[in-house]
Amino acid sequence: MSFENLGLAEPILRAISEAGYHTPTPIQSQAIPAVLSGGDLLAGAQTGTGKTAGFTLPLLHMLMANRLARVAGERTHVRALILTPTRELAAQVEESVRTYGKHLPLRSIVVFGGVGMNPQIDALRRGVDILVATPGRLLDHHQQGTVDLSKVEFFVLDEADRMLDMGFIHDIKRVLAVLPPKKQSLLFSATFSDEIKALAERLLNQPKVIEVARRNATADTVEQVVHPVDRDRKKEMLAHLISSNNWHQVLVFTRMKHGANRLVEFLQKQDITAMAIHGNKSQSARTRALAEFKSGDLQVLVATDIAARGIDIDQLPHVVNFELPNVPEDYVHRIGRTGRAGSEGRAISLVCVDEEGFLADIERLIKRSIPRELVAGFEPDPHAKPEPIQLGRRVLHGGGGAKSGGGAHSSHRSGHGQGARQGQGRQGAGSGSGGRSHGSGQGRGPGGQVRERERTR
Repeated sequence: MSFENLGLAEPILRAISEAGYHTPTPIQSQAIPAVLSGGDLLAGAQTGTGKTAGFTLPLLHMLMANRLARVAGERTHVRALILTPTRELAAQVEESVRTYGKHLPLRSIVVFGGVGMNPQIDALRRGVDILVATPGRLLDHHQQGTVDLSKVEFFVLDEADRMLDMGFIHDIKRVLAVLPPKKQSLLFSATFSDEIKALAERLLNQPKVIEVARRNATADTVEQVVHPVDRDRKKEMLAHLISSNNWHQVLVFTRMKHGANRLVEFLQKQDITAMAIHGNKSQSARTRALAEFKSGDLQVLVATDIAARGIDIDQLPHVVNFELPNVPEDYVHRIGRTGRAGSEGRAISLVCVDEEGFLADIERLIKRSIPRELVAGFEPDPHAKPEPIQLGRRVLHGGGGAKSGGGAHSSHRSGHGQGARQGQGRQGAGSGSGGRSHGSGQGRGPGGQVRERERTR
């Protein structure tokens, strides 16, 4: 199977070839014909499967095939709307549109929060065929009358499961209410929960259903290991592992923003180049950190789950869980950042006694035990007792003795998200690898601090 067999227009095939892709991934080989057939689509795909190209390529083809002749200089209206949960993912998707539409006379822009609205308004006024947006900022534009969604022909809801996890269901419903009833709709999700099925029933009309990966599976190309360690020696152990093994391009996950900042400060004092990305960082700082990490100039990138969306790096060698997630599905999403497209990767988890319940939940989810390896000089105290974990205003009990099943329990479920699940190596069309967060000149300036609710817009 090649891209030529999928019925895509020659200018798109040329752009795919120029990007270095030749063979479509399973989600691409199934989704592209399904979208080209004109019906709605419900697609399930894990991280790293190349799903972004699975919808951008056929959208570009259909927009060109149905393009009406217009008077030169006439303002274009939004014909395709792609909704994503976070800024980083929105930027990555729009870059994918640019990469594969480089030989087409179509205009695309991206709008998200954390940056000024005026450059976005100017770009919208000039006209746009394809709009990539986060829910909050899109609704801001709609309320101000700066975007017209009445002529949308194609609607894509990307990362739908994370949209729901992050509390965007009401925003999604508000967006759906202003879109025309007659349109082709595509919903992409890593999981098919009851909530996703309910959303699909509301959004989609007799959709074709595609699922290319077993739910909550971890890739066989990812070597997983747990290093038991005392809670107060995690930072020291991480620095030791990075330095002694000469690791580069290490993506490290923490639960909280302040924890990410403290870890970066510690690593920098050990002469390890590190930066953090999270919701309190300005957009320009996040963009710079991602670019330096992708280029290899930055050794360690410390991220929270939500901020890690949009991290799409071919052959990322190491992912470290500095702190285990309290939601076991997030473990799968985190380690999916490595071991892509057949390349090998390592997922290392530093686990203290407080997190043994989290680990048990994760192993139950992925249906396998993760090997434990002690690191010389960092053997944990065998008599240590688990302590509650403070997560914002919540208290989590992740110790091995926490309630039945030894799992992680809390009176609230944490808000969470993770790195963008898109792109892959050179097999199949990825989603662009430059990591630039831009769009038609808008949102390029430094982004100010944003409200907590606004951080993922």
